[in-house]
Amino acid sequence: MTDDDIRPTIFVLFGATGDLAKLLVLPAFYELERQHLLPADWRLIGNSRHDLSDEDFRQHVREVLEGADGVEVDAGRIEAFLGNVLGAGGGFTADDPGEMLEVIEQARGELDDPQLVLYVALPPSTFPDYTAAIDAHGLAQGSRVVYEKPYGTSPETFRSLDKQVHEVFDEEQVFRIDHFLGKEATQELHVLRFANGMFDAVWDNRHVEQVQIDVPETLDITDRIGFYDETGAFLDMVVTHLFQVAAEVAMEPPASMAAADLQAAREGVIAAFRPLAAEDVVLGQFDGYADYDGVAEGSQTDTFVAARLWVDTDRWHGVPFLLRTGKRLAVSKQRVSLVLRTPDGPLTHVPPQGNVIALSLQGGGELDVDVVVKAPGPDLELVAGASAMSLGELGAGNPLPAYGALLRDVLTGDRSLFTTAEGLATAWAAVESILDDRPPVQPYAPGSMGPAAADELPGPGGWLVRG
Repeated sequence: MTDDDIRPTIFVLFGATGDLAKLLVLPAFYELERQHLLPADWRLIGNSRHDLSDEDFRQHVREVLEGADGVEVDAGRIEAFLGNVLGAGGGFTADDPGEMLEVIEQARGELDDPQLVLYVALPPSTFPDYTAAIDAHGLAQGSRVVYEKPYGTSPETFRSLDKQVHEVFDEEQVFRIDHFLGKEATQELHVLRFANGMFDAVWDNRHVEQVQIDVPETLDITDRIGFYDETGAFLDMVVTHLFQVAAEVAMEPPASMAAADLQAAREGVIAAFRPLAAEDVVLGQFDGYADYDGVAEGSQTDTFVAARLWVDTDRWHGVPFLLRTGKRLAVSKQRVSLVLRTPDGPLTHVPPQGNVIALSLQGGGELDVDVVVKAPGPDLELVAGASAMSLGELGAGNPLPAYGALLRDVLTGDRSLFTTAEGLATAWAAVESILDDRPPVQPYAPGSMGPAAADELPGPGGWLVRG
């Protein structure tokens, strides 16, 4: 679908001057324009609680794009881009829409029968109020709405939010964004498995010993402490990103690659996730976290989580899915690894974890295949050899950032990489026992790989990603 095939669009960005918009949404929106993937006619309206004129917001967007990593800013192009950017200050509540309605009407007068996309790029605690305000001011009918994650902060708040949202929107209007599903390499999991018999043949518990989904981060949380202290690593990453990636690995082949069939396959396997047990979860908090401004004294917010997940399907019964993520760790990686079983046979002293199919989710992605081979020489010495393929450099493709891919899908109405309410309900069911009876939060040193207890989850071979 080309940009000329998409209806003219008014894209409203609530929280337009916040960190999420700055770091991810605005650069992704500009990249879509740079690659001619926006509608031919569009307007971007930024909303803020404070005064925000057109010029104020345009200057903010300019500074964001010029300071963003990896964004190619052309002077002429950015001027044309900013000409479609409008500001709407004064907040947006059910009682007071601020300047929003006037600015939307202005944009509607300039475009031919535009669609309305509403993006709530704000902390989850604000979702109910913004949903109520959208309803109160008549903006829900025929529009699409994008909610950031986490969609709720507990099973109870999820159910409450889901009920409220469905009183205002039909399910087909709702896009719950999870940028890990928009990553090029995550989508490569489909092709890797379904287009290559050599991988499809070993994609089961007869051949796979364990799956590791490992997303350690060196990042600090100083620029988003308010959001982070409200959620923590478990809610920020496991219920959303890591569960979704695990579902991509573990799902049964979909009937087709159509949106409904992909969603059904992904969410069908989430329903088979065994509820997490306390002995399978390690929570951590890096030393010094409680000293940050805005963190309550004695805070038990987790900045690290490792979990052993079991998938109760015939294909994956007995195979542990090891999930790990955290802040201020020794390395930053995003890696999915299938550790293959050592085959029965005459060879002994086979290197442990010598046969691995791994996919890096960073950037354009990288496929790594480790195999056991004979070391050159007179003796039968076995070693692990590695082969790497950079996926982002193949063909004539032009990869989009994850948010860019997902925003494009919102504009076209493609929900295949978005989670339904039913799918999220099953994900919350798998973690409810841990939220009701959380394991103790264990300290760890910044620059380490987390609490030592997490090293016990994978077994003798340990984690493949090491500091």
